[in-house]
Amino acid sequence: MDALLLKFFRAARGAGVRISPAESLDAVNAVAAVGYGSRQRMRDAMLLTIAKTEEEKKSLAECFDLFFHHDDQLGADDEAQDEQESSEDQQQNDQAEGQGQAEGQGQNQSQGQGRGQDQAQDEAQRTSAPQNQDLGSLAQMLLSNDRSALAQAMNAAADAVNLSEIQFFTQRGIYSNRILQQMGAARLQRDIATLTAASDQRAQRLMNAREALRDAVREMVNRAILLYTREGTENLRNEILRNTALNNLERRDVERTRTLVRTIARRLRDRYSKPRKRKNRGRLDTRKTIRRNASWGGIPFITVWKQKKIDKPRIVALCDVSGSVARVVEFLLLFLYSLNEAVQDIRTFAFAGNLIEVSEKLNENHIEDAMKEILKEIGFGSSDYGQSLVDFEENFIDSVTNRTTVIILGDGRTNNLDPRTDILRRISERAKRVIWLNPEARYSWGVGDSEMPRYEPYCTLARPCGTVMQLERVVSDIMAMDRH
Repeated sequence: MDALLLKFFRAARGAGVRISPAESLDAVNAVAAVGYGSRQRMRDAMLLTIAKTEEEKKSLAECFDLFFHHDDQLGADDEAQDEQESSEDQQQNDQAEGQGQAEGQGQNQSQGQGRGQDQAQDEAQRTSAPQNQDLGSLAQMLLSNDRSALAQAMNAAADAVNLSEIQFFTQRGIYSNRILQQMGAARLQRDIATLTAASDQRAQRLMNAREALRDAVREMVNRAILLYTREGTENLRNEILRNTALNNLERRDVERTRTLVRTIARRLRDRYSKPRKRKNRGRLDTRKTIRRNASWGGIPFITVWKQKKIDKPRIVALCDVSGSVARVVEFLLLFLYSLNEAVQDIRTFAFAGNLIEVSEKLNENHIEDAMKEILKEIGFGSSDYGQSLVDFEENFIDSVTNRTTVIILGDGRTNNLDPRTDILRRISERAKRVIWLNPEARYSWGVGDSEMPRYEPYCTLARPCGTVMQLERVVSDIMAMDRH
């Protein structure tokens, strides 16, 4: 039973339930205390010792019901079910007694015929038993319809092929075949061929039973996929989304990508929001050490180490919200505004034909809702980078200081209008750094109306940024720049 519980803990972790080794031991002890005979008590013990939130409690309950699907894994549900079953048995007995009194008169007449039929059945069983013994164990179980033995054989075969190690739904056929072969499918095929050649009626029964067995094994593997492949499937799906161009996302994948971005942003926030302690390491500050120990005649009882002050980045974001870039802008802003504890200040400006500040909309609403309002007001038009830079210099240039990181997100396509690179040069001179993120691949820079080759010299960093992975790398680099 302990091995079964360990498999259940693995399945629960795959379902998103956090289970530490100590909690696993507590759960095992709790189950041992309540016993294995009641499914409901065991389920309650698991929920009380493992689940820490309502979401985890729901996930753990679903995982428990799916894992302990068969009745042969645990005993009866509870005492109430036992009482209900006993009451039903009593009712059936009472009905049987009433029918027995009514049928007592005709029993003597049919007794002779019944004895003849019983003798015929016994004779058939005696003649078929030796024949069944010539068949393999799997064929014998299928012909006798021994469900308990079949279930045990399936579980033993699943353990032998390590079904709990399944990782992806694409392995369904492989594990199904392995389980059937472990149970003796090859010998079963030979038995069917032998009986067919002898024109034995049992051949058809075995073929029908084999199909039912295949369905049962397939159901077992499907249940294992639901239990054990959630984590692997989620990781594979997330890895695919991380490398998918944001402009090419399907509608059904947008919300999942938002969740992925929030998860990555939370990890980055936790990494960079914690101050690094440099109290007793690094380079020795000689002057401060001598001054601190002046009262001891200069003997360095107390050492002072040079410490570097780490500032949280201040960000000014200029985002192109024209039709070709709007989706990437949404995910970049979702990244930045999810780093609220690691970023000191964010001011956001959106532009297409002209530029406006949208910081207030983003601070007061969810990113998705704010983006809808921004796009309704200014989005989906033709880009005019020159006019947008003019608007920024005339109205908001004071927001850029020598401690500000300016992020420009856009494809740099000016529709053959004046790019005004002179304004970008002046912004670069005022800012701490200028980072340009382009959702297009680098080979397309300078092709057509793209002015990226003219903008790039005034950027500290210019990178392609059209996928979640590229966004993660850029945001991580921005956070790391202020810590070195």
